[in-house]
Amino acid sequence: MDANADSPALHLAQDPEADELLSRSRLAALTGMLLDQQVPMEWAFKGPATIARRMGTDDLDAHEIAAQDPEAFAALLSEKPAVHRYPGSMAKRIQQLCQYLVEHYDGDAEGIWRDVDSGAELLGRLQELPGFGKQKAQIFLALLGKQLGVTPAGWREAAGAYGERAAYRSVADITGPESLAKVRAHKQEMKAAAKAAKASKGSAE
Repeated sequence: MDANADSPALHLAQDPEADELLSRSRLAALTGMLLDQQVPMEWAFKGPATIARRMGTDDLDAHEIAAQDPEAFAALLSEKPAVHRYPGSMAKRIQQLCQYLVEHYDGDAEGIWRDVDSGAELLGRLQELPGFGKQKAQIFLALLGKQLGVTPAGWREAAGAYGERAAYRSVADITGPESLAKVRAHKQEMKAAAKAAKASKGSAE
């Protein structure tokens, strides 16, 4: 259990119940970040609250999730409405994440950053988590620094572009509907640029 009553409120799911859990449970925030791929951001970050509710609890527990029967846990994520577009594969990833946390941090998500000396060290620990590549690790590091008060020396540099002030590149900068719209606009620009680059390359060949 991970109570953070004095933490700033997160507004990533744009849903009061889901955001309340994300704000007080670091495992919930970590799980939402894991789910944040190939689905809208709000859908991903609503996932932890849906999982907790279906498990009959008000929080996520790494020990409990790690010990779940894989098929039963996949079925829990697959219930309508599904927690993710690919509930089976994401159920497996969430269990792998929780098993890793149990093995390395006694199930305590905060243990990942509690004793780190630098942003680079924290980034390294995040990248070691199952399902976290460099980009996802940098975005979560930026979220920790910008909204959750986890600011080891050099955290902005370690987070790369996501650590820049008012970058509006990722969930790390979302604090409400207005900033959500800015992040969405940035992502649309990036997609359009990538599409244009691909088309340009194709016509040049």
